[in-house]
Amino acid sequence: MGKVEKIHGVETINGEGFQLTVLDKVIGAARANSMWPLPFATSCCGIEYMATMGSNYDVARFGMERMSFSPRQADLLIVAGTISKKLAPVLKQVYEQMAEPKWVLSVGACACSGGIFDTYSVLQGIDRVIPVDVYVPGCPPRPEQIIEGMMNIHRMVKNESLRRRYSDEYKHLLNKYHLNEDE
Repeated sequence: MGKVEKIHGVETINGEGFQLTVLDKVIGAARANSMWPLPFATSCCGIEYMATMGSNYDVARFGMERMSFSPRQADLLIVAGTISKKLAPVLKQVYEQMAEPKWVLSVGACACSGGIFDTYSVLQGIDRVIPVDVYVPGCPPRPEQIIEGMMNIHRMVKNESLRRRYSDEYKHLLNKYHLNEDE
């Protein structure tokens, strides 16, 4: 029998000419360390998000240096800033164009809850049109908070079962947002 080791947080059994591990953990680690984020930045939170790309914070160390400005090539949607009700259908369309598996990070008070703009024209949280995985509060949040939100997404991705996306709970969530892919 081989010896048990942890490689990138994944428990493996290594021996002469073989290596055993759990497929869910390997795929989770690969997904988490090679995410392609799509920044959907509309206001001041977008500027704070841009700061995380600089050398002081350097999100490249998390495998996220390659920004994707095409929804079809992204797996993490980062919504940073105020979303007006006119822009909500565009945000939903961008989300729908992303391939599974996909995750959403809501950055700033405006994206999370409408912020100080409790008006007829501002969407009171993006979770009214698309499901959100992690919320980063603040007005605007510091780059450290945004990185913490990204790390929470990484933890979620690493531990997510491959079967979760096909579960009844997930299908119910998509139906709630009128995002059922079977229709």
